Amino acid sequence: MENGETAYHIPVMLKESVDGMAIRPDGMYVDVTFGGGGHSREILSRLGAKGRLLGFDQDEDAEANGIDDGRFVFVRSNFRYLGNFLRYHNVEKVDGILADLGVSSHHFDDSGRGFSFRFDGELDMRMNRRGGITAAGVVNNYEEERLANLFYLYGELKNSRKLAAAIVCERAKNRIRTTDEFLAVVKPLFGREREKKDLARVFQALRIEVNQEMAALKEMLAAAAEALKPGGRLVVITYHSLEDRMVKNLMRTGNIEGKQEQDFFGNLQTPFRPVNNKVIVPAPEEIERNPRSRSAKLRIAEKKD
Repeated sequence: MENGETAYHIPVMLKESVDGMAIRPDGMYVDVTFGGGGHSREILSRLGAKGRLLGFDQDEDAEANGIDDGRFVFVRSNFRYLGNFLRYHNVEKVDGILADLGVSSHHFDDSGRGFSFRFDGELDMRMNRRGGITAAGVVNNYEEERLANLFYLYGELKNSRKLAAAIVCERAKNRIRTTDEFLAVVKPLFGREREKKDLARVFQALRIEVNQEMAALKEMLAAAAEALKPGGRLVVITYHSLEDRMVKNLMRTGNIEGKQEQDFFGNLQTPFRPVNNKVIVPAPEEIERNPRSRSAKLRIAEKKD
């Protein structure tokens, strides 16, 4: 199984993140981003006979990495439905929740999924291929202003309006179906010195829109705050500023907007206590071994009593 995990995805900050969960041998835990199962296997290695683990993933490819262990249950679902499935499995409260928000190596390396501009393939980008709009559906059907907004909000691209205009102009002549066809439209709008970084932001913006990642993360974080026991740990690995801001705000203020609510005495009202006040980043050795970990940030918070 280890070889399969390595081929599918190299888990980021494995020891640091699972250490941050402060595993109790008889505890109840959730890995909301199962993927290749690397983090889940490490959690299970620290659980005793009475410990339990639920692993969430909406991708059918991840289900094939399921773990044959009586203490583990795989949940084929988006993590936004965390609360629903905890109730379904008769779980009232949990001792820890882990979320590794990054896209797996498997998705980037699978040319048929359309997540990377390194390969030509269908412009899909759906994590859950059972339904929903594809990236091709977004670029061919969204109104120009809506396209510009998503590139600006989710890709933080200053030339978002030019991008949207170029896409609308091209699709009036030919439907954009593949990553190469899409690149032919947007690539000329970027300078060579920043081309790869800017293209990564374009693809990130499309992926976030297709999978409704910000809305799903918001719902999952709210459900996590409700599901954790007093003293329970929320451990989250983020990869871009949009999701990191939401996680940081929740852990510091109790809401993703970062609104500071105070009691009569001026004390901050929040259900969490940050465990690491300074964000944890991968060691240089890990970045060298796994370059995709370069942008990762690890945040840990504990539910207050």
